[in-house]
Formats: sequence, structure tokens, C-alpha cells
Amino acid sequence: MENKNITRIAQELELTTNQIEQVLSLSAEGNTIPFIARYRKEKTGNLDEVQIKAIIDRDKSLTALAERKETVLAKIDEQGKLTPVLKAAIETAEKLADVEELYLPYKEKRRTKATIAREAGLFDLARLVLQNVANLQEEANQFTSEDFPTAEKALAGAVDILVEAMAEDANLRSWTYNEMWTHSRIVSLLKDDSLDDKKVFQIYYQFSDQVSKMQGYRTLALNRGEKLGVLKVSFEHNTDYMLRFFAARFKEKNAYIEEVVSQVVKKKIVPAMERRIRTELTEAAEDGAISLFSENLRHLLLVSPLKGKVVLGFDPAFRTGAKLAVVDQTGKLLTTQVIYPVPPASASKIALAKKELAQLIKTYQVEIIAIGNGTASRESEAFVAEVLKDFSDVSYVIVNESGASVYSASDLARHEFPDLTVEKRSAISIARRLQDPLAELVKIDPKSIGVGQYQHDVSQKKLTENLDFVVDTVVNQVGVNINTASAALLSHVSGLNKTISENIVAYREENGALTSRAQIKKVPRLGAKAFEQAAGFLRIPNAKNFLDNTGVHPESYPAVKQLFDLLDIKELTDQSKQKLTGLDVTKTAEKLAIGSETLTDIIADLLKPGRDLRDDFEAPILRQDVLDLKDLEIGQKLEGTVRNVVDFGAFVDIGVHEDGLIHISEMSTTFVNHPSQVVSVGDVVTVWVSKVDLERGKVNLSLVSPRESN
Repeated sequence: MENKNITRIAQELELTTNQIEQVLSLSAEGNTIPFIARYRKEKTGNLDEVQIKAIIDRDKSLTALAERKETVLAKIDEQGKLTPVLKAAIETAEKLADVEELYLPYKEKRRTKATIAREAGLFDLARLVLQNVANLQEEANQFTSEDFPTAEKALAGAVDILVEAMAEDANLRSWTYNEMWTHSRIVSLLKDDSLDDKKVFQIYYQFSDQVSKMQGYRTLALNRGEKLGVLKVSFEHNTDYMLRFFAARFKEKNAYIEEVVSQVVKKKIVPAMERRIRTELTEAAEDGAISLFSENLRHLLLVSPLKGKVVLGFDPAFRTGAKLAVVDQTGKLLTTQVIYPVPPASASKIALAKKELAQLIKTYQVEIIAIGNGTASRESEAFVAEVLKDFSDVSYVIVNESGASVYSASDLARHEFPDLTVEKRSAISIARRLQDPLAELVKIDPKSIGVGQYQHDVSQKKLTENLDFVVDTVVNQVGVNINTASAALLSHVSGLNKTISENIVAYREENGALTSRAQIKKVPRLGAKAFEQAAGFLRIPNAKNFLDNTGVHPESYPAVKQLFDLLDIKELTDQSKQKLTGLDVTKTAEKLAIGSETLTDIIADLLKPGRDLRDDFEAPILRQDVLDLKDLEIGQKLEGTVRNVVDFGAFVDIGVHEDGLIHISEMSTTFVNHPSQVVSVGDVVTVWVSKVDLERGKVNLSLVSPRESN
């Protein structure tokens, strides 16, 4: 890559050129983003995964831009029309769209009306129109032909030539684009309310906003409403001002020139710029929505696991009964059962269901019940709370079951539990989500997890790439137990793919649990490069060498041995950990001939071997009694878990059937630019009830106490 591009990326991302060069070099050598971020900090200057991805992505986009510029310059040069000014304009263009605008007049086109007019020799007549010569009609008679038999038709052909030439003027197109971006408005009106039963788009039935001020979620809402036929979306421009600006380019005026200006503005350039602006607004909105979805997903995957608990997964339903699954502390299935706890089941069936649930709790010493938040969740919660009155040491949690049905019907679920029904698999998934959200959620397409907004309205390719990156990042930051992880989880580990992950599972099934990282090399298809990329992220809890259960990479094992010799440490005790804590990292790193960043990470791993990053995050709220919408009062103080963050606020589970909305205006007494600055998915927050709509089952919440707001 050229130095000027490296310099540009460095300036844009406010990094050094050396950091950019190192990242691109490491990536070109086949190193993954998680590996570079964790084990090559000295080279990158401690860049994280997001920064590294931004460098690689920007490199790709600049390379694509440079390649397109080369193609365009070559094509114009072939025509003998490449002037120094045009060449400079193309070379300095910042966007692909600007390159295409400059290329437009030279682009090979299908035959147009202007092409036919030029072929008929009307170019000279077009010049006469521009000169506003006297007796244009008489002059036009000299240009008649078979295709243009009359003076009027010849003049119309001349107008077509002028319209096309003017419509392709890059300066005029650029001026129009800037004028529209700055002063035009996007407008939406109701087109067909019969297509909007739930009045989802009601606020857009009569909507207007300045182009430059359009917010991403509004752009996506307008796009969806238009696509569904509910809304009609258009622009409002200062058309008269545009017409005057274009007309001012002509010294002479006549009816034909006025026609040229009118066509150019109204039929050519303005519609083209409207399409460009809609595209750019959509792309920006998509990027914002994908970024927010990614951030929400990251926080969801980092929700603290409830380890060492026997959990009963409860998948609610009305008619077909609730499917129950009990899993032990490791997530292993103990039993499944179907009960009928809510109407339309008869009173006798409901009474029996209470006995059956109580028996399961006793038999398997269930500690927590995880209730899916889907159909019949509210009624099932009341049922569970009633049963738990006899079990003071058992709690329940409402678990977001988005995507559980997708998983339970997947090939992966069928492979895991071939003899179980889809619904029972779903109950297992709900239970395991509580025990280890990350391990369970990686089995599901991230788009099905339900922590985004307008995810079906954005580029699915771009969304998938970004969400996969988030999953990969979190999996590697947390680390994976190679002896218990599913192939689905292993496939997200740096350096591993689907085939190698399946080979790991097959290897341990055939040979028993792996006892060292070195043994990983025996797995078929797992070569030296894959081992290098993966080893540090794979954990072996009961390994002979305790380093195999840490984030210390095998390449650093000799350095750890030297460190222990230097500090006279035989094993890790509280006393030896104190030696590590008081270490002069810079001087010691020099003695060990390793980087200080690497040594810092090694020490952190040695101080907390087997540490789980997710333990730093808040655990879910455990409940024992049910809360009804009717129980809520304005100003009431509650505790809840943030389920989703969107551009206009956040949805919080407060223990009633519907998640309550904290609007962005209710998040602080000071201005908040975006809800993600205040809350994240998985946060446990204190809220106050600000509005209850019993009829619609809606609750509005506030992060600001009534005292503060007054």
C-alpha cells in the first residue's frame, strides 16, 4: 500500500504511521484480529480489536477507491479527453460517488435522445441556441432530416443535446448536491393507513426534516414505511433558487434555454441527487444501526454467567403446555417434562402442574428457574412465583428467549438432542442461557437475538460481518474451555474454522479430555499457524501446567519460567503474587527480553489464573415474586435489567410482561447525545415509573428520580 494512504489512515484514525504499517503487515501474514490485539501489543502500540478492524477495513476501502480511480483515468485517457484539471479532480476525490460523478460525461452510454440528435448533425444547432441567434426557427430549417423532419423537432433535438451536456456538468451536480444537503427537506405523508394496523408509522404520516439533520432511525423508518406502501416519501427543495442559479450561466436567454434549464434541474440533476442523498442517508443509518446492534450484542454476550447452579428452563405456552428442562451445574441435561400450568388447561391440570414442578425442584435440587419471555410468559411467571412460596431458597429469572426457537430447530440442536422435540430443546437453551450466555448464544444467528433496531432493513452482508466480528472478539477475550466447548463456540476462536472445531470435538470424544495445549497439535488439520493463532485463547482447567488455563500464550512460557526463577517463585501463593504485584514491569521486561505490554498481561493472568472477564459484569436480577402492571404507581422506584438499547432510548425488564421504555429525554438531567452513553445491554439499573398505559400494556420509565427532575 502506498505511503500516502498509510498517512491518510493514520490521520483519520489519529494513530501513528508505524501502527498502521504493523497492523497491515501482521494481517497480511495471516494473523487474526484477536491474535494481533492480544499477543502483538508491542508491534501495534496496544491497539484493541475495534481499532485494528478499522485500519484493515479502511485499507480495503481506500484500495477499492484507488483501483476505481485507475480504471476511470485509463478509460478517459483512451478517449483522449483526460485534461490535467480532470485528472487532478479524480485523483483527489474523497468518495467513490464523486469519482463516478466526474466520470459520468465520459461513460459509455446506451443510445439517448441526445445521441440520436448529435448523429443527425444537430450539435451546431445547439450552439446557435446558446448564442440566441436571431430567426432560430429559420436556422433550424437547415438542420431538418428524416429523424427530425421539422424545425421544431430539430430544435427539440438541440435542446436534448444541451440538456445532456449540462446534466453531466460535475460542478453543477456538486453545487446541487450541496444545496440540497444543506437546505432541502425530506417529507413523508400517509399513503395507505390500511397497511398500518398497529399505527407503527403514525408519527411519519405527516413528517418533515432537514436533510442534514435526519437521524438514522428515522431514515430507516421512512424506508420501511415506503417499502410497505404505508408512506409516500419525497423532498422539498427551493426549486426557484436552483432554476435562477442554473439560468445565470447563460448570457443570452430564450424559451429554449429556459426549457433546457427546467429539464436539467427538474428531470435530471435533482432526481439524481435525490437518489444519491437517499442512498447516503441510508448507508449512514445502516452503519449507525449496525454499530448499535454490535455494541448491544457485545454487552449481551458479556452478561455474567450464573456458574455452578442447577437450572430449570421453562419454555411457556398456553395450549400445548410448558416445556421444562433441568440442567446440572455444567449444563448437562438431567430431565425434561411437559406440564400444563395456565389456562386453557383445567383447574385440575394446573393443580397437577404445581405438584410436578415442586417435585422437579426437590428431586434435582433446582436453584434457579429460567422462564422464557415469549407467549404465556406473564401467566407462567405468576404460576412459578406461586410454587416458589414453598421454596424460599429458589429464585426465578425472566430470560430473553429471542432466537431460542431458531436454535432448537437447527441442525446443531438436532445433533445435540436428536431424541427431543423442538420445544424441549428450546427449554434447554433457555436454561443454559442463564448459566453461560456466551456459550449458548454463539449457536444462534446473531440477527435472531433481538438486541438491535431495523436489523432487517440494513445490508445483511455488512450486518453479518460486523456481528460475527463482535462474537469472535468476545469469545476470544473471554477464552474457551477446549474440553467442554461446542464446535459452534470453538469455531469463533482465533485460527479455528468449522472443520477444525468439529475435529477437536471428535478428537476429545475418541481420546478423552485434552490435558495440555501441546496435545492440541495432534488434532487433524490443526497446523502450526492455527495453533499459534488459537492456543492462547483455549483453556484447559485441570492441565498439569497451570499456564494452559490462562491467557498466557505458549510462546511466552519460557519467559514465565525465567520470571519465576528471577523472583524465586516455586508455585503461585498469596506471597508469590505479592512479588508479582510489586514488580517494576519496565526493568523486568528488559531482563526477560519481552515487551512491557506482554509482561503486564502475563502478570494479570498469573494473579488471577482461570479468571473470567464476564465476572466483572453484573449478574441478572433474581426474583421470587411477580409484579403486575396494575401494581405499578407513578414515581415508584424499581430495579431492572436493560434488554435493548436503541437510538431513542432503552428497554428495561422490570418484572412485568412488557419491557418498560426509558426515553432518551428521561436518562439524565443534562443533555444526552445517545442512550448508549448512559446504559448498556445487561446493565442493572434503578428506574422510576413515569407513565403506565394499562390499555396498551405500556410502561414509561425514567433514570431520573422525581426529586432530581423537580
